[in-house]
Amino acid sequence: MAVEALCAMGRPDAVMPWLERYRAGMLPRPAVSECITADGWRAAPWRAVLRRWSARLAPGLCASAAHGVIRVGHAARSLDELESPLRRHELADALGCWAANYQELPTATRDGGCSLRPRDAIATVPIVPPELRQFSGTIVSALVGLNDFPPFAPVIDRVDVSGEPAAVVGAMSDVFARIFLSNAHDFLSAIVLVHSLTSVVALGHILPVLDDATARTALRYAWQTGCALYATFGSLPLAAEIEPPREDAAALADMAVAHGDDHVIKLTEACLHRHALSSSPAYLAAARLVMRLLP
Repeated sequence: MAVEALCAMGRPDAVMPWLERYRAGMLPRPAVSECITADGWRAAPWRAVLRRWSARLAPGLCASAAHGVIRVGHAARSLDELESPLRRHELADALGCWAANYQELPTATRDGGCSLRPRDAIATVPIVPPELRQFSGTIVSALVGLNDFPPFAPVIDRVDVSGEPAAVVGAMSDVFARIFLSNAHDFLSAIVLVHSLTSVVALGHILPVLDDATARTALRYAWQTGCALYATFGSLPLAAEIEPPREDAAALADMAVAHGDDHVIKLTEACLHRHALSSSPAYLAAARLVMRLLP
């Protein structure tokens, strides 16, 4: 994911040095436990596979703190730039990661949903009181704890996803960048809330291959996932007035490369990507803040 983000920021020269530093912390690939033997699966075009499995996995978009959809988003964008066996293999691995860690959040839907813009809908998200939070060392444990917090279940229907999907992604991205700015204050909160933004941006890379119904379903679950991370680790409303950093986009990209942390690289690239599409001081400020909070 970080390698693809470095390339997307126009820093391919930083890939190999970054990999050499990161390699020491990588675990061996898990052994194969079961083979997929359905006839014809090798011949399936990657876009068709992505379309089918995005629809199936969308209700579990929060899987592994949204790492599944984030990794799939990076793989899909990479393949859209250039198809190759290695890139198709990465998409397969990414979808497998999403499926293997599948997790659903409590969901209570109602007919008609809601018509609130993301910026208004975020104000209705119920925050889990500190004494009821069930964090036991992983983000996933905190999300599981939402099963014991009934006010969260209706959140999925509080946002309007009827607009043009790319525009909805943009509106959600700006909201979660602002949530990051107001709520990320230390290592843990920064790590958690990075994923509320990068998961939505990653879905934006998948949207072009999805049919309309699947796209809108995925948008609802992306919203739900971002809200779940906010509800379990945040407490403050989104940042409204934002002073952008002194650095411009190019300088922030250079700083992310020099910093080296994978979360910093991924968040910075996501912010610069969205800022290039629709400028907002929230994106540049979020990229700058994450560098201050993560070692």
